Amino acid sequence: MFPVTPSAALAAATPVAILSALSQEQRGLVELLRSPRKVSHAGRDFWLGELHGQAVVLALSRIGKVAAAITAAALIERFGVRRIVFTGVAGGLADGVNVGDIVVATDFLQHDLDASPLFPRYEVPLYGKTRLASDVDLSALLFNASCAALAQQSLAAHGFAGACVHQGLIASGDRFVCGADESRKLRDLLAGAGHAVLAVEMEGAAVAQVCLDYGVPFAAVRTISDRADDSAHRDFPRFTDEVASPYARAIVERLLNLL
Repeated sequence: MFPVTPSAALAAATPVAILSALSQEQRGLVELLRSPRKVSHAGRDFWLGELHGQAVVLALSRIGKVAAAITAAALIERFGVRRIVFTGVAGGLADGVNVGDIVVATDFLQHDLDASPLFPRYEVPLYGKTRLASDVDLSALLFNASCAALAQQSLAAHGFAGACVHQGLIASGDRFVCGADESRKLRDLLAGAGHAVLAVEMEGAAVAQVCLDYGVPFAAVRTISDRADDSAHRDFPRFTDEVASPYARAIVERLLNLL
């Protein structure tokens, strides 16, 4: 029997998926891959290779819950990933969740899901659940990686004094929340139903539901790009390019070294 080299072992390993909605959120990661290989599937490009000693698949979920669910299912069915980690940006909803902060999700809900009166508002029909939990162990590693990344001097240089890492509930929906009145109404509606939401985005809950069905651990981290208010559409593009990308790269690097 011939010995298995590290590279051969990694090639045969079940990979970790790193998922983001936008290409800017994964900028630099593809260039860091060792032995990169692009596979096109389900109208999407998936990049396979080795990153920080781990076999990985990099993919873009695209924007919105349906697109994200399709990508997550493809990662599991086609590439047999053993974990999915989502990195990206979100709008801050809770008081004290500010631009430049990081939120690691403990669980997700769909803020635009309403099958009442057949089911309670926000409950996923036939699941008996309103909130879908992240994997506890993977989320703990992601939290540690996020804290280490935020403490890095080069990230602090972006000027977000006092930025911190939060853990809690993230709301997902097929709407870019970008008005102060809309943001306040959404936060109050969810709080009235017993859901204290930290941030809002457009994909996480869908990926969490797919991973629940397949029994695949899932964790997500979101950098707060805006306060989901009237300035969100102006803040978002520049922040994604200049801040979210280096945040995500640093967090992924540290997470993969912890696995």
